[in-house]
Amino acid sequence: MYLNRKKFLEMTAAMAGSTVMASAMPWFSVFNNPAPFGMGASDRVRVGVIGVGSRGLTLLYNLLELKNRMNLEIAAVCDNYEPHYERAKEVMNGDVAAYKDFREMIEKTELDAVVIATPLHEHAHQTIECMRAGIHVFCEKAMARTLDDVKEMYDAHLETEKIMLIGHQRLFNPVYLQAMEKIERGDIGPITMLRGWWHRNTPWVFYDDTGGRGTALDRQRNWRFYDEYSAGMLTELGSHHFQVANWVLGEVPVSVMGAGSINHFDDGREVYDNFGLIFKYPNGVHFTYDCITSNKHNGMQVQVLGNDGTIELESNMWFEEFPAEPPAVQQLIDDITDDENATIPIGGATWIPNAPIRLGGRYISPDYELNDTLLYMEGFLNFVRKGSAPEKLTIEGYNASIWTLLAEEAAKTGKEVKAPDRYIL
Repeated sequence: MYLNRKKFLEMTAAMAGSTVMASAMPWFSVFNNPAPFGMGASDRVRVGVIGVGSRGLTLLYNLLELKNRMNLEIAAVCDNYEPHYERAKEVMNGDVAAYKDFREMIEKTELDAVVIATPLHEHAHQTIECMRAGIHVFCEKAMARTLDDVKEMYDAHLETEKIMLIGHQRLFNPVYLQAMEKIERGDIGPITMLRGWWHRNTPWVFYDDTGGRGTALDRQRNWRFYDEYSAGMLTELGSHHFQVANWVLGEVPVSVMGAGSINHFDDGREVYDNFGLIFKYPNGVHFTYDCITSNKHNGMQVQVLGNDGTIELESNMWFEEFPAEPPAVQQLIDDITDDENATIPIGGATWIPNAPIRLGGRYISPDYELNDTLLYMEGFLNFVRKGSAPEKLTIEGYNASIWTLLAEEAAKTGKEVKAPDRYIL
């Protein structure tokens, strides 16, 4: 299924005056009201990319796709890991300035914006220094390794009045746009609970030639395994879905509790290979979430459960709570009711468990997929031209990052954790 750009623009234009667009996702309006620009050098947006590993390379390719259509110049690339540095130069055909120190890059190359895709513990000082140098920032999620660094990044954004957007790309996913409209319209009734999970079966080793856990090279390359640099799956995976829960409910949690452990990949890593969390929201709504790296059976999902239906955001599906039965199933029910197929168990169960409802499922968006990362990059570049972005977009990233780190604290301590006042916006 594919949603082409023309249909996407028609969809966002049709929703432009809706409550959900104005309140929950005002950033989508930029696609129907882009910043005007010419194709001359004076209208060109000059962008640098800091960090061109796995995610950074993806972002670089997306920028290249937008290069001609948006009068964009990728003016510089930067990475302090030699193989990535050389690969980025090769991708750019040696036509851009390449650096191993981002400070040298922002000093020597005139830039309007940067895209930061470095390890988590590097985000805060790089983002802050770039904004204070007068440069707009797109920074990959999560924002930072500590609560104080997250807050300092946000404060620097306010102080410098520079754009700071965080890479939660689901904020630009057309399926989520239409799902939010369905939720706002009441199609699934009042929301009573959210459930989410991210299950994979992988050792999650990005580099296997580092000399093993604990070496300096392993700490540099497989940084996701080390507590100093990452909270593991919490910051690298779960933070996506924590942002979604906040966004759907239009609230931040009241508290979070949870637990985690290393019960399978006991190879010297310091971060959990499984965890489970419960976020409490206002009005008695809970979001339960679990993540595991040793079993992929359940895949990845976020379910929004309402009294009248369920939305499954990751699979682009929604289900009515009481769907009309297909004729064959209805006939079977009628036969059982009339005792035509009845059996009498001897010593059997006195109850029949409720099976998950999969009947009547429909696509949220019948024409699905645009690249949400590409849309986010396009949105960011338009906001750079305008000189500002909707503050709600920045706040979504901030709150997701704060509650990701509070979830880590809850899992580590086994206590119910609330946000200290100084981190509440």
